Amino acid sequence: MEKPDAMINIKLPLYSLLLSVLSLNSIAGQQNRYSTSNTIGWYNSFATFQLTDRLGLHTEYQWRRNHLITDWQQSLLRVGLNIQMNPRVLARFGYAWIETYPYGEIPLNSMGRDFTEHRIYEMLQLSHKENRVDISHRFMLEQRFLGKYSSPGLEEEDQFPLLNRMRYMVRFRFQPGGSFPEKLYGVLYDEIFIGFGKNVGANIFDQNRLGLMIGFQAGKNLRLEGGYLSQIVQYGRIIDGKNVFQYNSGLIINALFQMDLRKNNFSDRER
Repeated sequence: MEKPDAMINIKLPLYSLLLSVLSLNSIAGQQNRYSTSNTIGWYNSFATFQLTDRLGLHTEYQWRRNHLITDWQQSLLRVGLNIQMNPRVLARFGYAWIETYPYGEIPLNSMGRDFTEHRIYEMLQLSHKENRVDISHRFMLEQRFLGKYSSPGLEEEDQFPLLNRMRYMVRFRFQPGGSFPEKLYGVLYDEIFIGFGKNVGANIFDQNRLGLMIGFQAGKNLRLEGGYLSQIVQYGRIIDGKNVFQYNSGLIINALFQMDLRKNNFSDRER
């Protein structure tokens, strides 16, 4: 007979994912809105360098494109310090630099300009395994200093107000087994973003991302993933008394590198 704790571990992420989907369906039922859509392509590189048994360095760059690849959507560079609290709990603190471009029918910036964001973030990730499924829950807080123009004549942003945002992602990694190659796996994830604090605009619900990918273990230190991405973004401003929602879908490709730089591992390679 299955233990109650194991059953709870399975049900909680599924319940969280169901709540996210239901909340989006509720939002989609509202009629007082403008809607726009784009075909996007996100091409991402993630690299983790293990420094000690507990400490690691996280780096990533995300090349986000509109019209699948031809035009800019965003450029995102993120770094962080990993702290492995125990085998199932990972904490990370770091910084991100983001450049957002005036893509699509209705640009995110009210002046139709690109803008810079400086971001500080704190993350906690909980992981566990159920049979052939690896499950992770990622909780993140972000302090976002978002560039704004006080006048259309300015060449650069002159204001960087603070916006706060919380994020929750549940991610499932499936190992098919049976006749499938051991190096192949599947990934399903959903992440919801919620804005809060005194500077939050019209978008307390900020966005949601849903991804479905196939992964390949290309080597000891490299994994490749690719598949479908859906992104729903609510704008932080009202246009003609209406909320603005952006519905993006397209391609996502990830390259994930892991390097072990601990002294003992270097010694083993030198022998």
